[in-house]
Amino acid sequence: MAKFTREDIVRLSQEENVKFIRLQFTDILGTIKNVEIPISQLEKALDNKMMFDGSSIEGFVRIEESDMYLIPDLDTWVVFPWTAEKGKVARLICDIQNPDGTPFLGDPRANLKRVLKEMEELGFTDFNLGPEPEFFLFKLDEKGEPTLELNDNGGYFDLAPTDLGENCRRDIVLELEEMGFEIEASHHEVAPGQHEIDFKYADAITACDNIQTFKLVVKTIARKHGLHATFMPKPLFGVNGSGMHMNLSLFKDGENAFYDPKGDLELSDTARQFIAGTIKNATSFTAVTNPTVNSYKRLVPGYEAPCYVAWSAQNRSPLIRIPASRGLSTRVEVRSVDPAANPYLAMAVLLQAGLDGIKNKLTPPAPVDRNIYVMDKEEREEAGISDLPANLSMALQELQSNEVISAALGEHILEHFVEAKEIEWDMFRTQVHPWEREQYLSMY
Repeated sequence: MAKFTREDIVRLSQEENVKFIRLQFTDILGTIKNVEIPISQLEKALDNKMMFDGSSIEGFVRIEESDMYLIPDLDTWVVFPWTAEKGKVARLICDIQNPDGTPFLGDPRANLKRVLKEMEELGFTDFNLGPEPEFFLFKLDEKGEPTLELNDNGGYFDLAPTDLGENCRRDIVLELEEMGFEIEASHHEVAPGQHEIDFKYADAITACDNIQTFKLVVKTIARKHGLHATFMPKPLFGVNGSGMHMNLSLFKDGENAFYDPKGDLELSDTARQFIAGTIKNATSFTAVTNPTVNSYKRLVPGYEAPCYVAWSAQNRSPLIRIPASRGLSTRVEVRSVDPAANPYLAMAVLLQAGLDGIKNKLTPPAPVDRNIYVMDKEEREEAGISDLPANLSMALQELQSNEVISAALGEHILEHFVEAKEIEWDMFRTQVHPWEREQYLSMY
């Protein structure tokens, strides 16, 4: 990631004809928020003197304690290329502070930094993430509203003219590269209208910042093509949903702590302990990594999404896969995460789960190298394979009963996250859905 000084940012804003700055942050539900200021206020922002009303943000604070400071991370400076017409718009990602200068406990980005400090106390220096976010492209109607009409009928790795999203996807890649992303691959995914763009791994904070920026760019460029991009986990019945596989690796002084050339599968004891902790806590972190009612429509058998808690180096049906690369590329791929997740919270719970395994020197169960989808319940139980929660309500119960994962969120975020998600579940539970009318209106 590029490093910027205050002087660099002032100079670049002049050279690039920047007219507005977005001071960006993320709320507890993973929604990007921003305070936009004219370039005349840049110096004030760089002096950490920009305030906003935290009481208006989901899960932040009560109205009587609403004043919050936006503290820009200078290294997140980027100019949005598509805003050149009337003077460009740049952005700085911010941490949130209380008026007394302490980190705000409801800030997901600051919360991840807190968990990373626990990692450092165990002797590790870096936690890296390589995300694989998927999304769907739908056509817009004449009013600019999204429809359920897909823009193509392509399949996995198809090319134009079957993949009509290719030009849109290519423009997204070009914009991302201009903003400093290193794109490793982009392709059509399995379902019609579904796409994936993979970018280079980074440290946990930078990678989460990149995920949020990626979502913003994808949605913005898709709209310029008359399309609506959605990161909804399962927008259509009968086809694959969208995941966001997380490729995780711990480093110690530049060396990959998961790699041991003499270990079984060339995995270190640290890697096995991390896997064990992830498996132990999987049902409890699912509410965070799969945070919507819709997330659980994806976590069902038959559509390549994992719904069973197991690990393997050979097949893609378990929750955890160990990709073949070794050396510095040795990593643990957690496949259940979906792109609706708040990346900062998802990384906090995944790291805490893995550290739990390392701290307690846990041993993972035997890897499952069979296709779990074809195993019956008795076979899964015999192999020690448990199920992920079947819905958001069950996942929230698991979350609240687990001290390790609760601690990864902290009291403030846990309380407000659970409150918001229980409201979401109750709204879904009490709603009458079209399927019910189709099934029962004539029958009864």
